[in-house]
Amino acid sequence: MKYRKLGQTGLEASILSFGASSLGSVFRDIDENEGIKTVHTAIDHGINLIDVSPYYGLTKAETVLGKAIREIPRDKFILSTKAGRYGETKFDFSKQRIIDSIDESLARLQTDYVDILLLHDIEFGLFDQIMAEGIPALQQLKKQGKIRFFGVSGLPLTIFEQVLSQTELDVILSYCHYSLNDTSLLSLVPLLEEKKTGLINASPLSMGLLSSRPVADWHPASEEIRMICNQAAEFCKENGTDLSKLAIQFSIQNETIPTTLVSTASVENIRKNIHWTDEPIDEEMLSIVLEILEPIHNKTWPSGNPEFAQKVIK
Repeated sequence: MKYRKLGQTGLEASILSFGASSLGSVFRDIDENEGIKTVHTAIDHGINLIDVSPYYGLTKAETVLGKAIREIPRDKFILSTKAGRYGETKFDFSKQRIIDSIDESLARLQTDYVDILLLHDIEFGLFDQIMAEGIPALQQLKKQGKIRFFGVSGLPLTIFEQVLSQTELDVILSYCHYSLNDTSLLSLVPLLEEKKTGLINASPLSMGLLSSRPVADWHPASEEIRMICNQAAEFCKENGTDLSKLAIQFSIQNETIPTTLVSTASVENIRKNIHWTDEPIDEEMLSIVLEILEPIHNKTWPSGNPEFAQKVIK
């Protein structure tokens, strides 16, 4: 496993990191013991960054993860969780809620600190509250030692530009913007480098679009995006390979992207994902797949509160 620096945090993250949303049965019902074994397998094979949230499985993911990591020396992994999102439409970025939230997370995770705390999907909040209450809460928790570093997560890339124009962040988490069908995250890299902000890339499979499995009904992508991603998946299948493999290999090979989160609660799948990181990418197959995906390149979907997205920075 290779490791890359995460901004100016001093942390070195494995290029493939573990997204614990699957532990909350977000994608399918999981066996808890299998989920715990998956976490242990990931760490045993060199993955050292684990990301979770109280939103995943409505606290189930944090609870299962807590059972898994209590058996592992704390210095063996970098632990990231989130605050501010607690349900499909339940958001609260007030200062007191963020402060209470980390105490609840620490109890579920059975630890006394997290390495990274992120405000979760901030585009669903109000920009003024994020800046006046959410960020100060993170700064206070860092001073108290409950968290080592902090940042924000979300889908629209504009939210990171907006927050970074007014404050400093240790790290951000962006998803669905550095994958085979969307590389728009690269446009943000110069700003992150200027601000010395660490970057976590999530969802190299674009929340299941770049997979041979059926796409979930809740997926917000347009029919055009779904159809063309399915064409790429079928092409790979017909040629004896897996689009997921190509997608993960593509996302981790760019050295400007420090780490990429994958989520699974299957020991077999995490072993397979890790093995793929050591294999050279099939350049010929990659070229053809990128050509198939070209009509939808960098096409995304709306997310969040329009007031935040349209906030004018002066």
